[in-house]
Amino acid sequence: MRSAGLRRALVAFGFLVGAWLLVPTLVVVPISFSGEDSFQFPPGSWSLRHYRTFFTDLSWLNALLVSIQLALMVTAIATVLGTAAAFALSRTASRWRGPLNGLFLAPMIVPGIVVAVAVYAAFLRWGLIGTPIGFVIAHTVLAIPFVTVNVGAALGGFDRTLERAAASLGASATATFRRVTLPLIMPGVLSGAVFAFVTSFDEVVVSLFVQSPRLQTLPVRMFTSVTNEVDPTIAAAATVVITVTTALLGLAAALRRSRHA
Repeated sequence: MRSAGLRRALVAFGFLVGAWLLVPTLVVVPISFSGEDSFQFPPGSWSLRHYRTFFTDLSWLNALLVSIQLALMVTAIATVLGTAAAFALSRTASRWRGPLNGLFLAPMIVPGIVVAVAVYAAFLRWGLIGTPIGFVIAHTVLAIPFVTVNVGAALGGFDRTLERAAASLGASATATFRRVTLPLIMPGVLSGAVFAFVTSFDEVVVSLFVQSPRLQTLPVRMFTSVTNEVDPTIAAAATVVITVTTALLGLAAALRRSRHA
């Protein structure tokens, strides 16, 4: 009886904490449907004008397309490299696994501003500031740890006797990975790919250091809008980002559940 009451109390506390974290963020959603020329909550009138501006104004639309294109490229590259890193870590001797794992996870642990300054200093010397390849490299570095963690978790529950069985039947290492290992860890790979996309799509700190006036991602355009002007269109942009991110994270959660099913 006491344990049931404690469980209900913990669930209620969890809901309260979740509401405390989410409600301030969700305030932007009704503001995005406001018909006013300034930020007002609750809105005095309702309209889709800010969404029309977002999807027709070239500065906003180009920033959205740049973010999507970069995120897709980063997802492809980070998924391949992160999967390879997780696979290598799972086969590494235990005494080296900890330091190597910390090395791969460093971009996730080090404060973003530190990474941004380091990237800016290096890219300034290499001439990569304001270039698509500079964005792809910087975002890939940030995305790889998320792929490594998800694929590593999938490999942690992988039964390696299946690989030995395939090898005993004459399958090469490449064929074993392609036909046995990869299909079984695919939910982890897809989860990592989703997180890589979200990481690139949402990244703002490093992007501020890499961007140029002619090449800006959506988060950078939003930051510029907040600092330089009072434009409620940013509420529509924020709602789009929240919707895309929430949908993708829900997809990642579903993939994790399918992995444990």
